[in-house]
Amino acid sequence: MQHLAILKSFDLATPVPTEGGFPSRSPIDGIELARVPGTPLSEMPKMIARSRKAFQAWRRVPAPRRGELVRLLGEELRRAKADLGGLVTLEVGKIVSEGLGEVQEMIDICDFAVGLSRQLYGLTIASERPGHAMRETWHPIGPCGVITAFNFPVAVWSWNAALALVCGNPVIWKPSEKTPLTALACQEIFNRALARFGDDAPADLVQVVIGGAELGESLVDSKDVPVLSATGSTRMGAIVGPRVMARWGRPILELGGNNAMIVAPSADLDMAVRAIVFSAVGTAGQRCTSLRRLIVHRDIKEALLAKLKSAYASLPVGDPREASTLVGPLIDADALAAMQAALDAARSEGGTVYGGEVLEAVSGGTYAAPALVDMPAQTRTVEAETFAPILYVMTYSDFAEAIDMQNAVPQGLSSCVFTLNLREAELFISAEGSDCGLANVNIGPSGAEIGGAFGGEKETGGGRESGSDAWKGYMRRQTSTVNYSDALPLAQGVRFDV
Repeated sequence: MQHLAILKSFDLATPVPTEGGFPSRSPIDGIELARVPGTPLSEMPKMIARSRKAFQAWRRVPAPRRGELVRLLGEELRRAKADLGGLVTLEVGKIVSEGLGEVQEMIDICDFAVGLSRQLYGLTIASERPGHAMRETWHPIGPCGVITAFNFPVAVWSWNAALALVCGNPVIWKPSEKTPLTALACQEIFNRALARFGDDAPADLVQVVIGGAELGESLVDSKDVPVLSATGSTRMGAIVGPRVMARWGRPILELGGNNAMIVAPSADLDMAVRAIVFSAVGTAGQRCTSLRRLIVHRDIKEALLAKLKSAYASLPVGDPREASTLVGPLIDADALAAMQAALDAARSEGGTVYGGEVLEAVSGGTYAAPALVDMPAQTRTVEAETFAPILYVMTYSDFAEAIDMQNAVPQGLSSCVFTLNLREAELFISAEGSDCGLANVNIGPSGAEIGGAFGGEKETGGGRESGSDAWKGYMRRQTSTVNYSDALPLAQGVRFDV
């Protein structure tokens, strides 16, 4: 009955075919929530053409007015926060506070984008030529394709959509096949905002397509989709990025993470333990910023590991809708199997595993105890990202060695250090320190705020989404020179008399 009430709040509880379509199955108990009709591949060129038509109208709407639509979207998200957060919990398995937190992140980026709609600033540039004026301006670029992953089924779409809309671009969204219902709910919430906005919003401003990789490939390969934002695995990004660039499009890639924390001898261990546990087991280890590697000074390793074993032993794993639960299910049986395979590989490389066993927390669900793995070195298994609550623990002797270990993986998303030593803290965030897009001191690697641009380096893709000046990725830059004199001097002192 709880399932049905949430679906009804978004008009998602209508009868669905028992055959065909894409199933949405809750990882909480394995129940099939619905089967969602897929978007035919043959419809993609038409949808892209409609998006292109919407762009031609939307780019003429003043940016502050475009911001008003995003403001209304934020209002509708506030009204729907409990229901949408509940649907995230239902379809992904996040605990209640994390489901609600994801929707709050959507609200926050809407607030950010509304202010941004009056701050799409360019530059006035001094010209070396008399009687000339130079300026740099930013213009809408065109339809933006957004491909998102299951683990943040709504927030990442909002990062892209809120910025794209105020920048003057329509959006075509392909969510994960594992989370179609949250995407349809977001479309319903957007439509509520659109109904309040007025007649100057064109049709097909935001479209959702439901289906497999072939639909994403249509967006990746279309020259009429100048921006393609994709969140997913490094393997996926290695395919998507070159294909988008081959047709001169602009990829925004948010890919794998293999995030580390360095714990120095001066660290506040009690505070570090709290940060470690949340970062490593929150969302059942299925955040791209989840903590996966713990690099501990050898003098404090045993003390810290003992504290972690105690904390892990007390973690409530189970139905994420229960108030006492801190760790919900993995997304599906494949994720559960991948976790067990990684633990077996770690054992074969000399690791000692604490926890990690499959649990029957709720009948039909996909649950596992979070795992601590004491590793003799940073092995190949440690260097690979496994989307599960596995934390590899290793030691270091001097701080330079710790930084080298932190950087010695292919991914470069998030990182952190716990230390009360000012020199270590500043070194970590300097050019000689962490090579990641996110680097924190005395907080964990996860839980980024929308005010800062989000993304990473190396195999994480190099893209940036959300705050700061990430909006520039959704616009085209133009430098203009106006000659208001009655002469035609050339730059750099060049003479060309005719």
